[in-house]
Amino acid sequence: MKYLITGNAGFIGFHVAKTLMARGDSVVGVDNVNDYYETSLKEDRLRELEKLAHQQGDTIEYEFVRANIADKPALDALFERHKFDRVIHLAAQAGVRHSIEHPESYVESNLVGFSNLLETCRHAETPHLTYASTSSVYGGNTTMPFSEDHGVDHPLQFYAATKRANELMAHSYSHLFRLPTTGLRFFTVYGPWGRPDMALFKFTRLILEGKPIPVFNHGHHSRDFTYIDDIVEGVIKSSDQIATADPEWSAAEPMPSTSNAPFRIFNIGNGNPAQLSDYIDALEEALGKKAIRELLPMQAGDIPDTHADTRKLQQATGYRPDTGVREGVQKFVEWYRDYFSV
Repeated sequence: MKYLITGNAGFIGFHVAKTLMARGDSVVGVDNVNDYYETSLKEDRLRELEKLAHQQGDTIEYEFVRANIADKPALDALFERHKFDRVIHLAAQAGVRHSIEHPESYVESNLVGFSNLLETCRHAETPHLTYASTSSVYGGNTTMPFSEDHGVDHPLQFYAATKRANELMAHSYSHLFRLPTTGLRFFTVYGPWGRPDMALFKFTRLILEGKPIPVFNHGHHSRDFTYIDDIVEGVIKSSDQIATADPEWSAAEPMPSTSNAPFRIFNIGNGNPAQLSDYIDALEEALGKKAIRELLPMQAGDIPDTHADTRKLQQATGYRPDTGVREGVQKFVEWYRDYFSV
């Protein structure tokens, strides 16, 4: 099949593109390669994909388009040149705390960009659009584990608000135009080629440099850390299985994660949350070096705990993420040492 992957120079997009190409699918990637974090890492990811495409020879098609999804004419031109069997939308302005200071970039990418993509998919009659949401949409909800059937109307930061908006925008297109859409709420993704602005990457660098690491909420909050390979498998399995209307959905008692339109939402998380302090313990073990922990209060916009209920994903696709924190952190450290030659 032919896939469009938006954000393929990003952490998750890179891994999804790489996995699809390795299994013999054709991939067209689009990314604006912005400077939210080091562009050198994004460019290296793109070079890895080019290498893989070269190794595959004529068995697959790979094309990279350097463009912004907020640029509607650029998206229109892309859809005119290609007929996509699937669209996997992973381009977004990421970062919880960044959204507090720079909301305008989230409007451009997460709202305008997503609106453009919905329109192009609608007119191209795309068979299935799968897009990234986030566990941050659960916001002020404290009922654990987080279920797709919980209310998500109290976001704690603008980033989460834009992602919740994406879910609502997708439903409107599924209802009005019967565009099949699947939203995926990712839970704290980590692993090789990860984002430098996330805790694991920053902690690794600081520990190796002998500098203190900032441990917010004194390390007491927990996260449903999910290894990148588990995320990728969940994304691809969800994308391959086209969303359909739920025949049991009732307008009198509406469930928020399905619909009488071809629309659905899944959590993708490990399902076994770990305390931040235990996550750091695993990193110290992998590095063979103790961290200097600077204990700090919780940051504005942070959610104290996350825990994914993944039963809907498992029921629909037969897949459940299962990589443990220690195994995943060890693999990240091995990649980090190799990539930075340390």
